[in-house]
Amino acid sequence: MTTASTTSGASGTSEASGVSEASGASGSREASTESAEALAEARELLGEYPVVDGHNDLPHALREQVRYDLDRRDIAADQSAYLHTDLARLRAGGVGAQYWSVYVRGDLAGDAAVSATLEQIDVVEQLIARYPEALAPARTAADMERARAEGRIASLMGAEGGHSINSSLGTLRALHRLGVRYMTLTHNFNVPWADSATDEPGVGGLSAFGREVVREMNRIGMLVDLSHVAAGTMRDALDAAEAPVIFSHSSSRAVCDHPRNIPDDVLERLPANGGVAMATFVPKFVLPAAVAWTRAADENMIAHGLHHLDTTPEAMKVHRAFEERHPRPVATVATVADHLDHMREVAGVDHIGIGGDYDGTAFTPSGLDDVSGYPRLIAELRLRGWSRTDLSKLTWRNAVRVLGAAESVARDVGARRGPSNATIAELDG
Repeated sequence: MTTASTTSGASGTSEASGVSEASGASGSREASTESAEALAEARELLGEYPVVDGHNDLPHALREQVRYDLDRRDIAADQSAYLHTDLARLRAGGVGAQYWSVYVRGDLAGDAAVSATLEQIDVVEQLIARYPEALAPARTAADMERARAEGRIASLMGAEGGHSINSSLGTLRALHRLGVRYMTLTHNFNVPWADSATDEPGVGGLSAFGREVVREMNRIGMLVDLSHVAAGTMRDALDAAEAPVIFSHSSSRAVCDHPRNIPDDVLERLPANGGVAMATFVPKFVLPAAVAWTRAADENMIAHGLHHLDTTPEAMKVHRAFEERHPRPVATVATVADHLDHMREVAGVDHIGIGGDYDGTAFTPSGLDDVSGYPRLIAELRLRGWSRTDLSKLTWRNAVRVLGAAESVARDVGARRGPSNATIAELDG
């Protein structure tokens, strides 16, 4: 999900469809002319090395729109009027593995947040059971490769925000046993043991308990996700990490100066850590001109008595009316490619990936309107000179490698130490 100051949630109400068509500023370079040859080459490459997308908020969109009534949002049918995601568009986009976010809003806390996270996990399990020809359950790198060989979409889960564990390492382990393979340490707000990128500093990065959370995640093989966290939290987590980290949906702060993005000094540390930064498509995080516009749009929602994350049909009518009065700056495929060019230059091609944040943002870049758009991004990068090997790492190989590496670390660390039963009261006082 996007940050507190960015309109967030499923964009695909009928009122929201076509949101990427508004006129406005494009990326920092003009989009390349999309050649039929480059697009065909992109689709061919994705047939062999499909996209591992780090973050899709479909489960939360299903929660908010239809309270998990999968008959009303049958993703085997066209859901473009309501969602960024359905099975046909996943296929068209060349998606071979998806981390489904089991996000719950930050205004839930304590056991309520844990219960809501369990409901999110449950709906992912329902989706996998409902569409077995298309979706394959996946918990390991080997599962991802098996799904690719079968022509199915490997379906993994990531918890978004440490509030989901209610400061309990036992709850963390329980989520892992249920299949959650990464946890974002914070969402929009601080948790008692970690600072968020979009909140006032609390503990100055990670507290002692926060470092213990990282250690325990490494021990069980759950990826530490540093999207949404403050830069100090990123650095503290890298200091504490014994396994590769990920950024499931964050772009470059040097290209777009937003606190949700990754500073260059952190990107520079990824090769030593082995981690992967997965560039997101959220316009506010990739296009500087979109930052102020989105803040004003959020304030407009609040003035109408609506939560800024609300994307129900009624809320999207308010958004649409605001956009008609205030044309929205529009990111493009080239805008996102600029971020990936920079991230590759700083971190190296072995340490980048893709995390679109579809159904977690109300607006998307032109050409990347929904999950079918990945071939356009790959074609743009090919036209910029990215090799086939580079692109195979971006789409598939890096993300699979990092999960496998976390599993390897867990086997080693688990042989040396048992579960931690430390509490936040013991470690943080």
